[in-house]
Amino acid sequence: MRRQRSTRIVATLGPASATIERIRALHKAGADVFRLNMSHGSHDDVAALYQAIREMEKTATWPVGVMVDLQGPKLRIGRFEEGSVTLREGAAFRLDLDSAPGSTERVQLPHPEIISVLKPGLTLLLDDGRIRLRVEDVGRDHVATRVVVGGRLSDRKGVNVPHAILPVEAMTEKDRIDLEFALDLGVDWVALSFVQRPQDVRDARDLVNGRAGIIAKIEKPAAIDSLDEILDLADGVMVARGDLGVELPLEEVPGLQKRIVRRARAAGKTVVVATQMLESMIRAPIPTRAEVSDVANAVFDGADAVMLSGESAVGDFPEEAVGVMDRVARTVEDDPLYLGAAQSDLTIPEPTTADAISAAARQVADTVNASAIVTYTTSGSTAIRAARERPKKPVLVLTPNLRTARRLALTWGLHCVHTEDARSFQDMIDKACHWALRTEMVDVGGRIVIMAGMPFGSPGKTNTLRIARVTSRHAR
Repeated sequence: MRRQRSTRIVATLGPASATIERIRALHKAGADVFRLNMSHGSHDDVAALYQAIREMEKTATWPVGVMVDLQGPKLRIGRFEEGSVTLREGAAFRLDLDSAPGSTERVQLPHPEIISVLKPGLTLLLDDGRIRLRVEDVGRDHVATRVVVGGRLSDRKGVNVPHAILPVEAMTEKDRIDLEFALDLGVDWVALSFVQRPQDVRDARDLVNGRAGIIAKIEKPAAIDSLDEILDLADGVMVARGDLGVELPLEEVPGLQKRIVRRARAAGKTVVVATQMLESMIRAPIPTRAEVSDVANAVFDGADAVMLSGESAVGDFPEEAVGVMDRVARTVEDDPLYLGAAQSDLTIPEPTTADAISAAARQVADTVNASAIVTYTTSGSTAIRAARERPKKPVLVLTPNLRTARRLALTWGLHCVHTEDARSFQDMIDKACHWALRTEMVDVGGRIVIMAGMPFGSPGKTNTLRIARVTSRHAR
């Protein structure tokens, strides 16, 4: 009944996957968390998808997580008289605040906040980096540039400024409205776009107020400079390679991905690797060899989750894309090199009883050859500590809090069951043995290692470690 892998899969929903039947098929194929993109669709559309997920969840084996991805500020140029122009290398090109339609000589840049931070010598990127401009002069209401890489440029294309921190908040008014709407729905995770500085995460945390986990999307070079502070404030990070690949040289992105994953793991925070993982499967039933290698590398790095975007949202083969990702993750995790890589960067336990118990549980499970580690949790902190240890054995999480179970669906190696809390020491043992047997993590006669807190029902009180043998009576 359990997933035969520890790495989690996030699938984005969209027109290709908007029905409950397709959502059920994606979950069956391996999707653990569903992403709802607030850049597309109305609130009614998003609400319908959310309700379809929850309806599907009623017949699913495990609680299902839902992540909403906020749009963030969209910096774009204005429009052209003919809809598009062709910019020639070496030509002068002006961007200004004038709303008049543009030409080969100029176009509107309706963002004075960008103009205010530009300096001669900086680079401006348009249309996902396809057009590259070098700033030569900056005025109060305009910027004069020289075309370094030209090409066709059409209306409303995006603007990126790689080497400047823009005086723009990560959350627009639309994002604030979308966030409140999503929190009222009951989403489990909020992905925050356009994070440049720690304050962006603080602002979001004040608004979320504990109602969901916060994923800071690392897509701006400025965020990398403040990564440790951002990790302190967020519940997790996403390696958003699309925008990173626009604002930084492409050859730098793979190394950055590895460093971000490593630092997130060292901080004990959830880390998701995203963007173009199986991009060719939007139109093809099988991926390229390079894409398979890309997914495998993210799994080898120890990422908590890998994510599909257009592949499952608008692609022709959404279920096949999830299936490929599932098979690649399972194959990598069966590789003899994987476990050594996964445990090479273990988080150093803090000097607390809970961390000591979590570290001991992994060691004890290996020593006595237990079939599984079972952990009781209310807030999720005990389960996350168990996952940080990257144990060889599966981790079964028992929690009375359904929201906790759903949120933990994004965390490496955790298999969550929503059930009543233990009422006594013997009930703790019996319930753990029963669920380990029922979820096929252990056979009769096998042993499990149990982590719990006493008194029962007290969050943050992990202080008990118990080895138990499963008997036939636990099947009842």
